[in-house]
Amino acid sequence: MAIEPNGQEQTRWKIHGERVVDDTRRLRLSIASVELPDGVKFEQYVLRMPKAAIMAVLDDQDRVLMMWRHRFIIDRWVWELPGGYVDPGEDAAATAVREVEEETGWRPLNVEPLGSMQPTVGSADAENLLFIARGAEYVGEPEDINEAERVAWIPLDTVRERITKGEIVGAASQVALLHVLAFYR
Repeated sequence: MAIEPNGQEQTRWKIHGERVVDDTRRLRLSIASVELPDGVKFEQYVLRMPKAAIMAVLDDQDRVLMMWRHRFIIDRWVWELPGGYVDPGEDAAATAVREVEEETGWRPLNVEPLGSMQPTVGSADAENLLFIARGAEYVGEPEDINEAERVAWIPLDTVRERITKGEIVGAASQVALLHVLAFYR
């Protein structure tokens, strides 16, 4: 048993084993045999993915740099913040800067960490490290033309409406943008 900060005991789930179903560079899928504190046993799919770094780049006109892209899995066009997987041994902030530049053609300035999040903690370990940059310099066309249909500076005042309308659906983009709206304006 573990002890919570308030002194109460916590009972953890027991893991009796985990068998790998698939293991690739970007995903490890397994099935865990789990037992709840009351003795109920079941199997749970577990996804383990590399860390990702995502960045909200703000300009001096109260706008955020975003990408309009098609996500085939959900078959929708959506606005997203730039980001990507952290390479082994790479600093996450450096990943975020590299990804912004590759995907948008803008080099972020004055980078700070916002925090980290796990989009689906019930079945996946897929930590997303969130960053903010205040300012960016244009360095040319994006390196990868397949990343986005277009890149645009979106007024922060439109973010909540875009989330409500289903234009911004990615968990990391939503969390970072809502954090910016709450604490960085």
